[in-house]
Amino acid sequence: MSDTLTLLEDLIRKPSVTPEDAGCQDLLAERLTKVGFKEERLNFANTQNIWLRRGDIKPLFVFLGHTDVVPPGPLESWDSPPFEPSIRDGKLYGRGTADMKGGIACFVTAVERFIANHPDHQGSIALMITSDEEGIATNGVVKVIDVLEKRNEKIDWCLVGEPSSDKEIADVIRVGRRGSLCAKLTVHGIQGHVAYPDIAENPIHTFAPALKELTEEIWDHGNAFFPPTSLQVSNINSGTGAENIIPGSAEVQFNLRFCTELDEATIKQRTHAILDKYDFKYDLNWRLSGNPFLTEKGILIDATHQAIKTITGRETQDDTGGGTSDGRFIAPTGTQVIELGPLNESIHKINENVAVDDLEILSRIYEQILVNLLIV
Repeated sequence: MSDTLTLLEDLIRKPSVTPEDAGCQDLLAERLTKVGFKEERLNFANTQNIWLRRGDIKPLFVFLGHTDVVPPGPLESWDSPPFEPSIRDGKLYGRGTADMKGGIACFVTAVERFIANHPDHQGSIALMITSDEEGIATNGVVKVIDVLEKRNEKIDWCLVGEPSSDKEIADVIRVGRRGSLCAKLTVHGIQGHVAYPDIAENPIHTFAPALKELTEEIWDHGNAFFPPTSLQVSNINSGTGAENIIPGSAEVQFNLRFCTELDEATIKQRTHAILDKYDFKYDLNWRLSGNPFLTEKGILIDATHQAIKTITGRETQDDTGGGTSDGRFIAPTGTQVIELGPLNESIHKINENVAVDDLEILSRIYEQILVNLLIV
């Protein structure tokens, strides 16, 4: 068994359902302080965050990850208990194997080997690990980066260990992500009996034309890096459950995954302009989950491509797909940010898994990236 696999199994045994850490960060600190990392806890509310740094000079390379996992769902649906690691047919099964304790285990062993081979490397290396990524992410990386910014502790390069790979390990790296803007719309009507619509006002009926226009709106055409912006309705709730009552209100939730052709203010303005064309009263509350970001071709992407080629012999593809990640909190500081991790096919699913062989390959890629950046 490889050291990476052993560490990942130890992490899987800790049931760190968000926002719990369940001792994962203690394990990381115990290992990395032995090779010269200084440990700093930056906890907020019920979220645990750890900043582990070795060195105090630039450039600073950071591995970014999260120890929290999504709930396992029905335990009886798993072929083996989700928090008891199990190897079958060359794959390790357990909640968090791919998203993203696998990436974290590879961080640690890559760093340990790199330091053993290059104790006098240039620059500094750090790990930023949170237990608040799978939740609403209000007390995790967003708070930690604020602390670092206030003391002018600047990150040059950041690698997020989210599962970016598609068919083969490291065949895709994320060089950016779309923004995510959530909306909760309440349409106000007048409740009444369905037999007397003239003295009621059905909010579903009054909103229907606006809904059609919102979903058919062409927000932009995307660009070379991002697909067009998409508005998707996620929930519509109205009525009392009775078949003979016109509802007094309707609640609609929708989300826009937007590219760098748009910004938050423009989306809001255009949405209100559509709604205001129709004759109904409404309240609209917004929540920005994250702005889009893009890392242009440069030192970090070049070093990553070279590392993947060195270890696997393959070329890799740059991509901006997927949902959001904690990279959205790092990129606005001017940091070059990419995401590279295990295959994403099984994440958030029953029987989440990672190929055992992929772990050592990924760890070696991470180590080679450090070599490419910090050894001259």
